Amino acid sequence: MCTCHSAVFEKRRRAFLEAVTALSGEGDSVCVFPAAPVFTRNNDVEHDYRQDSDLFYLTGFNEPASVLVLTGTSDATAGKVAYASTMFVRPRDVDREIWDGPRFGVDGVKEHFGADEAFTIDKLEAELPKLFQNKKRLYYRLGVNRVMDDTILAAVDKARARAKLGFTWPIEIVDPGTVLHEMRLFKSSEDLDLMRKAADITAEAHVRAMGATKAGMHEFQVEAMILETFRAHGSERAAYGSIVGSGANATILHYRQNNKKMEKGELLLIDAGAEFDYYAADVTRTFPVGAGFSKEQQAIYELVLDAQEAGIAKTVVGSTLEQIHATCLEVITKGLVKLGLLQGEVDQLIKDEAYKPFFMHKTSHWLGMDVHDVGNYYLGGKARPLEPGMVLTVEPGIYIGRDYDKVPASFRGIGVRIEDDILVTSGAPDNLTRAIPKTVAELRSASAQA
Repeated sequence: MCTCHSAVFEKRRRAFLEAVTALSGEGDSVCVFPAAPVFTRNNDVEHDYRQDSDLFYLTGFNEPASVLVLTGTSDATAGKVAYASTMFVRPRDVDREIWDGPRFGVDGVKEHFGADEAFTIDKLEAELPKLFQNKKRLYYRLGVNRVMDDTILAAVDKARARAKLGFTWPIEIVDPGTVLHEMRLFKSSEDLDLMRKAADITAEAHVRAMGATKAGMHEFQVEAMILETFRAHGSERAAYGSIVGSGANATILHYRQNNKKMEKGELLLIDAGAEFDYYAADVTRTFPVGAGFSKEQQAIYELVLDAQEAGIAKTVVGSTLEQIHATCLEVITKGLVKLGLLQGEVDQLIKDEAYKPFFMHKTSHWLGMDVHDVGNYYLGGKARPLEPGMVLTVEPGIYIGRDYDKVPASFRGIGVRIEDDILVTSGAPDNLTRAIPKTVAELRSASAQA
């Protein structure tokens, strides 16, 4: 078995508990983080397992059927708060490990993952009420796992039943994401090392796809190359379902069939990112199959690229995601007017949302352990200003349906999106995925063209 525990996870647990203590004004709190459930794919076959991001962030532990409990208890004698971590995990089982692989077990999580105490998962219902005793606030995310909700509420009820013996129980239940997700929003140097690795692997895959894609291939052949490259460079999995859409399929935002035979000269949109050690990359590139851009394709492509570069330039401290979107939107709307695809005054067209048939989604989202990562987008009802350490995507696009008859036929069926992963710094934006070609000249050099 590998040793996965490190000081990074211990530091995160301590920082989380200290933040919880500061927020509640006292140290008597308990926090519960269950593992992601196992889901059946069909009959007795399970979907590939991925640990809950919050639990992994705090422990590095990736086994199912596990629960982390963190406690903070006031020590009046010492005048400080005592912090402790308890883990509930699957027991070692020689027979099951033959089928499913090795388990760390109770001793393993204490040795390798820094648990102060550990029990087998079947002891959860008996031990939770004890851990809840004399704790005033419970941090647990209700509504995500209904089976675990029942276990948690039953434990609260059992702790409350001991009131006649002089014990108190949690009288508040708070979503731990109010603290933990704010921690995850700001990337540490360790986080960024992993995100850069995910970006580098993703770059390898996109560049390979550009160089190998030819007319007559199927979209799934390109997808297979991308996924093979991810795994060959140590990525555990794709960060999300890959989109490989050619021709009019590029105008479908979440196209997933990836089964069309590609034709020479049509655009291929690839939205694919690797996940490395639970951190995601999220990248989109669009390029012509086996040929150069047509006049109309290049006009749309360069318009999207101009919008994206303007959005990236806006990704600085103090800006908001709404301002980045507005910047991209203005460039795209002006460009559509210039191309004759929209008519009217730019400001009024934006106010009337006349751009929506072409550009119907927002420009950015947080990126981290989840491809649409956690963290508040608004504070006090207002768009949140960017701060150093945040990572987000910038991904404008233009999508013209093949049946959209309000534009000339030569523009129909063109879909373009360009997406990069941007780190907010105290200075200029840091494009983590800048190594992937995206100018027309770079694509011409990188692509397999006749």
